[in-house]
This record gives sequence, C-alpha cells and structure tokens, in this order.
Amino acid sequence: MLNKYPLWKNLLILVVVALAFIYAAPNLYPPDAAIQVTPSRAGAEMSAATLSDVRRALDDADISYFGEEVNGSTALLRLESADAQLAAKAAIQRKLGDEFVVALNLAPTTPEWLVNLGAGPMTLGLDLSGGVHFLMEVDMDEYVAGRIANYREDLRTNLRQENIKYRRVTVEGDKVRLSFREDALRSEARTFINRTYPGEFLPQEEEVEGNFDLILMLTEQKVRDFEDYALKQNLMTLRNRVNELGVAEPLVQRQGRNRIVVQLPGVQDTAEAKKILGKAANLEFRLEADPGASRFATEEYTFRDNQNRTARLEKKVITTGDSVTNASSGFDENSFPQVNISLDSKGAARMTQVTKKAVQRRMAVLFVERKPKTTYEMVDGVEQAKTIQVVEKSIISLATIQSVLGSSFRITGLQSAEANELALLLRSGALAAPMEFVEERTVGPSLGAENIEMGSRSVMAGLALVLIAMLVFYRVFGLIANIALAVNLVLLVALMSIIGATLTLPGIAGIVLTVGMAVDANVLIFSRIREELKNGRSPQQAIHEGYDRAFLTIFDANLTTLIVAVILFAVGTGPVKGFAVTLSFGILTSMFTAIMVTRSMTNLVYGGRRVDSLSIGGKV
Repeated sequence: MLNKYPLWKNLLILVVVALAFIYAAPNLYPPDAAIQVTPSRAGAEMSAATLSDVRRALDDADISYFGEEVNGSTALLRLESADAQLAAKAAIQRKLGDEFVVALNLAPTTPEWLVNLGAGPMTLGLDLSGGVHFLMEVDMDEYVAGRIANYREDLRTNLRQENIKYRRVTVEGDKVRLSFREDALRSEARTFINRTYPGEFLPQEEEVEGNFDLILMLTEQKVRDFEDYALKQNLMTLRNRVNELGVAEPLVQRQGRNRIVVQLPGVQDTAEAKKILGKAANLEFRLEADPGASRFATEEYTFRDNQNRTARLEKKVITTGDSVTNASSGFDENSFPQVNISLDSKGAARMTQVTKKAVQRRMAVLFVERKPKTTYEMVDGVEQAKTIQVVEKSIISLATIQSVLGSSFRITGLQSAEANELALLLRSGALAAPMEFVEERTVGPSLGAENIEMGSRSVMAGLALVLIAMLVFYRVFGLIANIALAVNLVLLVALMSIIGATLTLPGIAGIVLTVGMAVDANVLIFSRIREELKNGRSPQQAIHEGYDRAFLTIFDANLTTLIVAVILFAVGTGPVKGFAVTLSFGILTSMFTAIMVTRSMTNLVYGGRRVDSLSIGGKV
C-alpha cells in the first residue's frame, strides 16, 4: 500500500525523537555561578577547617552562597549571582593565601535522573560564557639551539670513546663544526656519524687553515621532529597547569607550527590565569649528603608530601629535569611501583659519571618551583595585593642507587600514587621550550550573556519567519515541515550535548543556517508533489513520487555541503571549527527530519486511505 510505513519504522523514529528530547533537556537548566577551591599541593585533602574558613570569608564579605559540595580535594560553593564571583574569589583568596587555588566556575543544575542517563548540557565557548584567551608562541630557535649544543657534548664524548682524534668541536649557529688534522680522520668520523645518527645530519666537508673540517647541519625532518616534541611537551605542561585553575572545558590546542592557543571559559582574572600558565617548575637530581659532609657543601630540604620530614643533600646537582626526555610509571619484577626515566645524551653522561662512585647511596629528586606569592600592603589607606616571585624546593623521591645509571634507569621505593605523580612531574615539570604571550583577550560575563541573548534572538527570529512562510505557502504540509523543523533543532542540540561539543557564537550562526537548510529539503519535496499533481497523478501517487524523486537531489545538495563543512573543520581553528561542527550535525539531522520524519507524519495524515485532494497550497 502506498505511503504506509511499517510499524517498526514508525517506532524507530519515535524512539530517536524521544531520546533526543531526553538528551537535549539538560540545556533547559542553566548552571549556577560557583567558586571552586583546590589545594595548590597535589594530593592534599580539603579539611573541615579550610571549608569553615571559606564560609567565614564569604559571610564577612556579605556574599550569599548555597549548595556547597566537597569532592576529595575540591570544594565547590554555588553563588546567588554571577556578579559576586570576582568579589567571592578575592575574599576567599585573601583568607586562605597562596596554598589554595581559587577559581571561578559554573556548577551544573541538571536533575539527577538525567545525569544517571548520561545526559548533560552543551558546553558554552569563550564568547558565550566569558573568560580569557591567550595566544602563546614557543621560541623554537632557542630550543633547537639548545639541542644543537647537546649534540656538541654528545659528539665530543662519542668521538673520544671511538678513539677518533679531533682538534675541536664548535657550534656555529644551527651547525656543528668538527675539525681534524687529517682527511682520513674526517672520513672515519663521517662514517661513524652516519652510522650513529642516521638521517639526522647533512654533512659537508671544508678545508680551512690546514684543518679538515666536517660541518653537520640538522636535516629539515630532524628540526621538525624537535619542534613537534617541544610543542607537544609544552602542550602537556600547559594542560596540567590549566587543570589547577579548575576551569570547565578549557581549550589548549596547537595553532600552526609554533603557537598554542589557551582559552579559559569562565575565568575573568587575567592576571591569575597568566600566573598559573607562566609558573616555572623544574627538577634536580642530587645525591644525599654523607653523614660527615661539611655543612657548607650541603643543604637541607623538606619532603613534598610531608613537611615534617627532611633530608640533607649535596649542593652539587647531577642533572636537571631539562635532560629528561621521557618518564613513565610501572611496576618492577616484584610488582612494586617504579618510574622509568630516559635522559638525553648530556644528562646521561653526567648521570653515569656520578653514579659510578655512588652505588648504594641514595639519590634525591628535588622539585624546584618558581611561583608567585601574594602579599598585601596599604597604599593611600587602601589595602592592595602585591605579587612577588619565590623559589620553593622540596624532595619528591629519595631512593637507593642499585647500579650505575645511564640514559635509562628507574626509581623505586615509591607508593603507586607517588610513582604516577613523579612520572607526571618528570614529563611536564618544566616547559621544553621557552614561551611568551603574544596575544591576550578578555571576554566579560555580561558580554557572553549578551552574545547568548542575541544569538537566541537570531535563531528565534529565523525560525519564526520560516514557520510562517511554510504555513502560508504549504498549509498542512507546511505544518508538518514546521513540526519536523522543531524536531530537527532538538536532535541537533541533543547530538551536540551527547558528544560534548562546545557551542560558540559562530556555532549559533551554523544553527541559524541549519534552520534554512532543513526546510529547503521540504520545499523541494513539496514542489515535486505539486508538479506530480499538475501532471495528473493521484494524491497518493504524487506523495510517493514527490518523496522518491526529490531524494537524490536532496542527498547530492547536502553531501556537497557536508564535504565543505568537514574541510572547514579539518583546516579551520577556533570559531571556524565551531561553525563547521554545528553545520555538519545540522546537515545530518535535517536529512533525517526532512526525509524520514516528515514522510512518517505525511503517511499518518494521508497514507492508507482514499484522498481526493492535498492541502499543499498553490494552484494544482
């Protein structure tokens, strides 16, 4: 029978639409403005005394709050108004000091039954929720220069071990020059370098003032590898630092060859964000001092996890975290936690040299952190905050050296959680390459709210005009298209909520465009039905032919648009990606609603019975 869907297909459409309403529902519950308090030291717990201090600070500042939540080391307090966030943050930070990170946040209000189903609202981007935007540039020239300097030390050591006599090894910009007295020695060195460093150098030969020189220039691929490593390492470090801010859905991503974009929605204090992102941290490997060592050659430090425990270390540093190329936590043959460490050539040579004479002695890993400390002083009768930089050093590991260490070794004697933390600190305790802020923008919460209001108005205005036009031109079929359009918007919001997509202002523009494109497919179908009626087809045949013959046109048009949207997402950044995401999802949902949903409703209205005419408008 024409224009009759089987029961399973109608049920399938009904289930999809019902699920869409469920997973889009959390967006009806706007989040509360909140303050998040977290200890700056990893692993610390939120104590009742600290929570009491937070409450007292808010009460003293006459700031209303409710719904406090404590989850491990994090406390979250909801505020009555977003306007009170900055004042609440300042009051709590003043009360707790620099031992705690106080961040602005948004607390979800989604009902528990929706949360249990895995439903959650869309995340708002920087332009809708407000926050800060930084563009940071990595100094690749300085990083590559440092790597070339490491090659110089590495080559000198290796050539001595191979008994290849050289006059000198010098660095000239982005090149390493090796000088030899004889051509045979240069040839022997070239053969050794090609074997030891395959594909890393482009060697050139020169004769200068009686010396036979070998000039080594890094290949373009090797330079790219260095740059990629530096950028990835800096990305990891920045992501770990951003986590300290407690920001909901921060964005830290690569832009181009040497830049990193950091967007922190909900953060209004630019100085605080820069303070966290610019925090300098490093590691030092030192031997534990002998009992009879002079106090002038030793220093005493506390342990990071226990301030009451101390150890005396030698002042001489074996190597630093700058030499760590990789670190991972695992378990030894006895199932005890350990940290596997890899050093570069310079660090490995120094480690081997020192540990040859230090087997069965203990070596400490010292965490060195340069961080800001806030002090308060009176200026013209007004208390003002002043930030100074202080260096703090604490021991995170003190373990016995079981054998001579080289480029790869392990640290044992840790708990599992300590091993994981140590591996993380070794990997990302310091930036691989120096960075600087090249762009800085702040979006206020009021501007974000205004963007949301204007974006919502644009969607509503576009939707209203489309609904009216469809009713006027296509009557009952226009009403069917309008219902499908509403379902399409619900599907789009649900899909973006399920995958955790971030909604931005360009994303709202994509939704507006989707509204127009969704009814475009229905216009094609309805126009085709009108033509079939003019050609003498019966109403049932006209509906059947209209949907069937318009399908290929709709599919081709949407496929080409989808290809463009995918390309925009692949090559675009930031706002372009936001537009591409909503456009892509909108194309998929509009295809479903225009072809499946409207066909199902049309079948329910006209299918399976004798029909003399169709309420589709126009002259038929």
